[in-house]
Amino acid sequence: MYMNQDFPVMGLDWFKIHFTENEGMAFGLTLSGSYGKLALSVFRILAVIVMGYYLNKLVKLKASKGLIISLSLIFAGALGNIIDSAFYGLLFSSSYHGVATFLPEGGGYASFLHGHVVDMFYFPMWSGKFPTWFPFWGGEHFLFFRSIFNVADMAITFGVILIIFFQKSFFEAEEEAQLQELGNTDGLSEEQTTLQEVK
Repeated sequence: MYMNQDFPVMGLDWFKIHFTENEGMAFGLTLSGSYGKLALSVFRILAVIVMGYYLNKLVKLKASKGLIISLSLIFAGALGNIIDSAFYGLLFSSSYHGVATFLPEGGGYASFLHGHVVDMFYFPMWSGKFPTWFPFWGGEHFLFFRSIFNVADMAITFGVILIIFFQKSFFEAEEEAQLQELGNTDGLSEEQTTLQEVK
């Protein structure tokens, strides 16, 4: 597909496959310049390394399965977007003036870690105009849902939503697992000892 080409899924007006490339973060936010893109990529890599270490620790502690699944979704989505931005620009030519070619002569459109992330899911469910009395956007056109995203974004969003809704049960289970790992109350603070006794 060429840039901004789309087609309806099963003939639906509100669900389309729309090919676009995201240069930055969620909602198209960017850090300007090549150094900004590199900084963003390095930050993503460091965040994934830290999250991978934390996930490994949670698995060893036998923490809440819900928490492990939620963080795994976020980890997998972040890793997927990193791989996309790291290699897509090396493997493909630009899509802005036609359909991209795989392994073009002379190399791809960007260097390592400077590529774009491909997005494709588009749900333009409802459009209209804000009422004139509406603050800031009165009288302006709006579209719901405007954002275009990919499978990795869906995994990250779903993982975050699960943590927000079930954080109490997730983190109580994690705390209990940590206390069980310690095995006894030696060396624990008074507050931790009391908590273990109550549980």
